[in-house]
Amino acid sequence: MDFIGIIPARFASTRFPGKPLVDIHGKSMIERVYEQAKKALEYVYVATDDEKIAAEVQRFGGCVVMTSEKHQSGTDRLAEAIDIIRKETKENFDVVINIQGDEPFIQPKQIEEIKSCFDNPLTKIATLVKKIENNEDVFDINKPKVIFNKKMQAIYFSRSPIPFLRGIEKEQWHLKHDFYKHIGMYAYKIKTLNELTELEQSPLELAESLEQLRWIENGYAIYVAITKFDSFGVDTPEDLEKILKK
Repeated sequence: MDFIGIIPARFASTRFPGKPLVDIHGKSMIERVYEQAKKALEYVYVATDDEKIAAEVQRFGGCVVMTSEKHQSGTDRLAEAIDIIRKETKENFDVVINIQGDEPFIQPKQIEEIKSCFDNPLTKIATLVKKIENNEDVFDINKPKVIFNKKMQAIYFSRSPIPFLRGIEKEQWHLKHDFYKHIGMYAYKIKTLNELTELEQSPLELAESLEQLRWIENGYAIYVAITKFDSFGVDTPEDLEKILKK
């Protein structure tokens, strides 16, 4: 099975404009993400709508593709990018992995873990989850939680703690049940990715502001792999300061 990794990267950001280009210990953030992805994938591209980001990728010798400024989601940008890449390279990739462009220390092992989901021929969409180790994360609305069945298919994603533990003090929840948080890397069969871009926003997606609920509401199974590695996204300048201290 042939995999390709695509890193969507936008210059415009409400909380942190230009963050793909910020310097992290002598390298731009986008270069660090690209280097980590290349450790696990032969084919990696950055998909951007910004000439400055494209120029930076070309500077360090990476592959880049220009996409539309009008995309409403990273999934739409991904679909356009893979279409362009397939036409240019004549390569028939089976699976595309959406790699977050604001996680400069992503572990190659995580990419290998999500690739392993496609050992199951039924997998069309895959993502990662990690066991929550402290009670604070259980109740953090910015860290979506996931519940999944015995087939390793996601049942639901929520910003609220799921499941609710009846009769147990909330301070004890993480000690009484295994909670899992979502790690925001996705992989898709190419045909499935194109189908997802045709779906309209759904009620649960709008309620939780989580795009993956649109797919579940439309009957798509999302397979999950459990990782031991956390994600360290840079959403704000304050996040960058924390990373620079590592």
